[in-house]
Amino acid sequence: MPDLTFETMSHEYQLRVEKVLAGAIPDAKTHPEQLHQAMRYATLEGGKRIRAQLVYATGAALGLNLWQLDPLAAAVELIHAYSLVHDDLPVMDNDDLRRGQPSCHKKFDEATAVLTGDALQTLAFQLLSHHNTNGVSAETRLKMLHLLATASVSRGMVGGQAIDLFSVGKELSIPELEDMHIRKTGALIRASIQLAALGKEDLPVAQFELLDHFGKCIGLAFQIKDDILDVEGDAALTGKTTGIDQISNKPTYTKLLGLEEAKAQADHYYREALQSIEFLQEAGKPLADLAQFVIQRNR
Repeated sequence: MPDLTFETMSHEYQLRVEKVLAGAIPDAKTHPEQLHQAMRYATLEGGKRIRAQLVYATGAALGLNLWQLDPLAAAVELIHAYSLVHDDLPVMDNDDLRRGQPSCHKKFDEATAVLTGDALQTLAFQLLSHHNTNGVSAETRLKMLHLLATASVSRGMVGGQAIDLFSVGKELSIPELEDMHIRKTGALIRASIQLAALGKEDLPVAQFELLDHFGKCIGLAFQIKDDILDVEGDAALTGKTTGIDQISNKPTYTKLLGLEEAKAQADHYYREALQSIEFLQEAGKPLADLAQFVIQRNR
């Protein structure tokens, strides 16, 4: 969508994945009703859909049709939604707010929130394995399933969350903190880009690796910006409790580097990300716009 403004493109991508997600999650009146109500509550009508937007923008830059990308975009959003439901639980981050609304366990109850996360996670793989990806070979679809699973397990997102929990009250070095966030936040962001790139089955390996590096840099920039917003963000805009990382004594970039140096580090990763997609030329503008949004966002 090279002729669209970033705002228009972003809005269209959000609406698109919202429609796919709404069709994938059972209706709220489907038995068991409370579980399906919680799944829809935790997933629909909220969030920036950054991961889905990265899927669409990467695929579009590589010449793929958006309908080819729908199951990929929805799958990463389902994994993300499950992770947020579980992260908010009292035994994890103990956060009562998500996207400006009561967290899933506050809206329903803790047991329902656990089951909601379980169901959303599994639904992501069901969707990715079953949905018609229109022309993608069985071998590539298997690669996509493996990639999303790898990004989600103990060496990826879940492992990053474990390190985060085990690090409360401890001092981490910058490399240790970076490793944690490459897993916790970065793994799924990188997977969003890699999934779309896999859809371009004749993509040269060198270009796949450049796109992956873009994802790594954006994932780190995204987390640093989250740490910055935890210090100076407006809860009315972020939809999350401000200062909760400081209260919980978690290691953050702002704690280790200071606010100004953390901002400089985010900018460094942003510029490195842009260098990685120069080969896309004008087709890469939507990805560049998303990268800019990541470091300039106020929520």
